[in-house]
Amino acid sequence: MELNLKGRRVIVAGGSRGIGRSIALGFAQAGAAVSICARGADTLEATRKELAAFGGTAHAAPCDLSDAAAIAAYIPAAANALGGIDILVNNASGFGRGDDEESWESSLSVDLMAAVRASREAMPWLMKGTQPSIIHISSGSGLNPSVRTPAYGAAKAAVNHYTRTQAAALAKHGIRVNCVAPGSIEFPGGSWERRKTEDPKLYNSILNSMPAGRLGTPEEVANVVMFLASDMAIWVTAQIIQVNGGQGFGR
Repeated sequence: MELNLKGRRVIVAGGSRGIGRSIALGFAQAGAAVSICARGADTLEATRKELAAFGGTAHAAPCDLSDAAAIAAYIPAAANALGGIDILVNNASGFGRGDDEESWESSLSVDLMAAVRASREAMPWLMKGTQPSIIHISSGSGLNPSVRTPAYGAAKAAVNHYTRTQAAALAKHGIRVNCVAPGSIEFPGGSWERRKTEDPKLYNSILNSMPAGRLGTPEEVANVVMFLASDMAIWVTAQIIQVNGGQGFGR
């Protein structure tokens, strides 16, 4: 099957590492022009160089996605570098793990409001884009009670709800909106790799709950994102797709 992503103009907000990096690399490898943003300049530039190696336009700019003004500056700059916007992927997370004020502020400002603000800023270009779509990255924590991560889970649940509301509002403009909800994903430098040594009891309990006997990879999430952005999914909108290897259904 041809995903037909060559020449598409893609923004991945939160695209320098982990799932976001794999999404950006997947689009670049498929022939898309890609812009990424994140806070860490060094990691951002390293990923930009990886994107550029595929031969297409590769743009990167530092952006604190908790800052509305920073988003308002980044999106037009990215659109100018790409020559427009066809696909917006909102991947950033504040990872507010606790139930304290800081966790709630981080989760709501980045996991939820960054997606809202980036969508709003990108709208003038998406309205003129080729088969335009928005894809939010949520989490399995937003679909079930999350005692370990109340703020993060609640923010991701709000992203799920926003996905469907936004899809309904934008359908008349030909803009599709979907959401990918990954399960536990492991990658170098990621939270589950750290927990393997810092909290092996939790890590092993999650590992033992996975029907396939392993955690997922960022590339497996990226593949679903690319499908949803492609012409193969032209009749798919307002969906929350879990990418979790059957996590939560037992072994």
